[in-house]
Amino acid sequence: MKYIKKIGNYGAGLGLGALLAVGLGGCQQRTDEQAAAAQPQQKNAFVIIEEVKPGKYKVAEEFPAKETRIILKKLDGTEKVLTKEEMDALIKKEEAKIENGTSPLTSPEGAQVAQQGGLSLGEAILASAAGAMIGSWIGSKLFNNPNYQKTRRAGYKTPTAYNRSVNSFKKGARTTSRSSSTRRSGFFGSSRSMTSSRSRSGFFGG
Repeated sequence: MKYIKKIGNYGAGLGLGALLAVGLGGCQQRTDEQAAAAQPQQKNAFVIIEEVKPGKYKVAEEFPAKETRIILKKLDGTEKVLTKEEMDALIKKEEAKIENGTSPLTSPEGAQVAQQGGLSLGEAILASAAGAMIGSWIGSKLFNNPNYQKTRRAGYKTPTAYNRSVNSFKKGARTTSRSSSTRRSGFFGSSRSMTSSRSRSGFFGG
């Protein structure tokens, strides 16, 4: 009888542990989803930027992609794929304007400027989802700035293009979150055994 009672207590403890594991997994998943909603989570974006006036540009279309690529459509009808070096140089130039407070992206009048005339090429890149990825080192100066959020919306050629972009990256973020959650649950057991194996073999200096 004592033996049976002991097995019952062990089973109850195991059930509680399983419930705790599920609960913690659910909390982690919610945290991932909240982070995904805060900013674009896809690592790359395909962006089409269109010249709307001489030297002025707007984001015409963008969506998640396997690699970041920016296509520039000029007024004369020609198209060009921007190189990484060109993108980095343009964003570096805009960073200086953000630092000294002369960038429309962070000014109260920026949205009106973007709406009426468009943005410079560097500003248009930073208004796109690709800008968040290429210029991640200045992200904190933009994403928490309410003026940037308004200017970014106005930096798209049409409200429909902006909404399409937001929805496509949200959808991609949810997919990434679910995949990440699946990978965590699948490797949970092997992760513990790997840690145990490393500690036995002296991984931590033992």
